[in-house]
Amino acid sequence: MRDPYQILGVRRGAGQEEIKAAWRSVAKAIHPDHNQDDPLATERFAEAGRAYEVLRDPARRSRYDHARREAELRRMEAMKEKMRGPEPAEEPVAAESAEEAISRIFGVDPQPAPSGTKASSPRSAEKAGPAAEAKPEPTAETKQEPAKTEATVRRSAAPGTELVAAIVRRIRDRIAKTAEKVPDLVVDLPVSIEEVMNRSRVAMELPDGEMVKVAIPPGAIDGQVIRLKEQGYRVAGMTRGDVVATLRVRQDGPFRTQGLDLATTLPLDLQDAVLGCETRIETPSGIATVVVPAWSGSDKVIRIPGKGLKGPDGESGDLLVELRLVLHEKPDDKITDLMRSQRDGLYL
Repeated sequence: MRDPYQILGVRRGAGQEEIKAAWRSVAKAIHPDHNQDDPLATERFAEAGRAYEVLRDPARRSRYDHARREAELRRMEAMKEKMRGPEPAEEPVAAESAEEAISRIFGVDPQPAPSGTKASSPRSAEKAGPAAEAKPEPTAETKQEPAKTEATVRRSAAPGTELVAAIVRRIRDRIAKTAEKVPDLVVDLPVSIEEVMNRSRVAMELPDGEMVKVAIPPGAIDGQVIRLKEQGYRVAGMTRGDVVATLRVRQDGPFRTQGLDLATTLPLDLQDAVLGCETRIETPSGIATVVVPAWSGSDKVIRIPGKGLKGPDGESGDLLVELRLVLHEKPDDKITDLMRSQRDGLYL
């Protein structure tokens, strides 16, 4: 695969949000449905999807960056070796096959190589009978010398051919498996607090114009991911991708989410903040009574248990009432004189 950064058009230090935005833009521009006259549209779309799958996963992205740096170092070493001139060739130390080398490098089981003649078992030897025993065995010179000569010639003539061929086979197998499924469609799904509390089914439009209802699961919170199997992009000859929807709970109302807790603001005048009071406030589940202690400042938070969002285990979060000290719209002369006397030491 080509450089995934180049495919998506992002810099190497790009963040996840930048990579996600680039993938959306590229996927929309090269989608086969929008480029039906381009015979390579499907291949380009699959390549962009593989690039996004590499860069969206921090572990895979780190492995790719490391492998790229290693390849660059090897290229520089090869250039240095070329500048120094050829060195005397050495005989191979171990008779290691290409598949064994690939398995040792990548840490996977070696793929079975096609065998020539099936080895005979003791049972088959018994069935052969005396005729098999009467057959003369070849001499040591006849049995061993051709194999040794063939292996020596093959390894000395092309020591890296089998290794390169095995690497190409592994890469082709990996690309074929990856290209079987269309990359996932990553979207944000805006929902309200009421829809989360009621576990509503939220309508969402798919890339092909189809409308689907997304069920909000129990205990859903802001940023939770919901996966819709095989509801994403359609590409001929490939398995339809998934839709990965991230819940974005709107925070523009009287309540804000903090996990399963809800937060709201209660304005207080100076008198209630100093003397304390009891008041009633609106919550998502109805009216609740709040007792404000005397001498409460704007940094005070009153917790009302069980008035938040319901978790997957049935337990609900709390409602956090944040106090905010406010003044009357019109100046109060008595409060003004009192504050002035406290500051200047004057008593009326």
